[in-house]
Amino acid sequence: MIRNIQTVIPGIATSDGAGVKLRRSLGGQQQVRLDPFLMLDEFSSNDPNDYVAGFPPHPHRGFETVTYMLEGHMLHEDHLGNQGHLKTGGVQWMTAGRGIIHSEMPQQVSGAMRGFQLWINLPAKEKMKPAGYQDIQEENIPKVSLEDGSSVKVIAGTYQHGGQSIVGPIHGISTAPVFLDVHLPTNAEFKYPLPKELNAFVYVYEGGLEVGSPLKSAPKQAAIVLGEGDRLQVKAGIEGAHFIVLAALPLHEPIVQYGPFVMNTRAEIEKAIDDYQNNRFVVS
Repeated sequence: MIRNIQTVIPGIATSDGAGVKLRRSLGGQQQVRLDPFLMLDEFSSNDPNDYVAGFPPHPHRGFETVTYMLEGHMLHEDHLGNQGHLKTGGVQWMTAGRGIIHSEMPQQVSGAMRGFQLWINLPAKEKMKPAGYQDIQEENIPKVSLEDGSSVKVIAGTYQHGGQSIVGPIHGISTAPVFLDVHLPTNAEFKYPLPKELNAFVYVYEGGLEVGSPLKSAPKQAAIVLGEGDRLQVKAGIEGAHFIVLAALPLHEPIVQYGPFVMNTRAEIEKAIDDYQNNRFVVS
């Protein structure tokens, strides 16, 4: 059964950090989420005034952040002493767990800065696990080039091609996420199995795309939430299409969010605030 468009969540222009301009679709409003996805931001600008101030030190607890750089160079540093460079084509997958204070600062004063930041919820039993992260450079992310000129970059999940399973570098996560970056030339089609138990959406960031059966136009810069089914089927327009595919197992757990803290109860949020204010964001 082919998945059709269920809901469109437009990206809303806003800013975060020290004034970084971006578009927020999921998470643009408190209840506009897709379990387990909490937020999706797209940042894209050639004007350094839109990004150069970056994201100075700030805390997180209770979820995972995923930063995917299409273009640009950011430096991650955290209170645990970790440091990592996030460059064009690379990914940082950070588990905030019980608590982390980190910064993400541009390492450029000109040129394009483009990419995404995604927040994925953690199950209740994992919210207080030690923080950690992976910096994955572009050369360590498998990319499949297809006969029609299409390409599929596998950040998380699996892609079947030529009788082989191409597995992304991110695995072993409870929500079993899928994260693909797909590029299609003019009028090319793309099909991908998405088991019915996964919540899924696509986000078109270049070109034009039609989704489902019958095909229906998907707007750019919006989270295109997919309905029931077990297969994604799309077709690029005359300009081709660049889009990401995101899917994961829902948690079906209560969510209480206060800014950078995402827990299951108000009491846990109050504890997170108290721990942060009293410098208890440490790994035991």
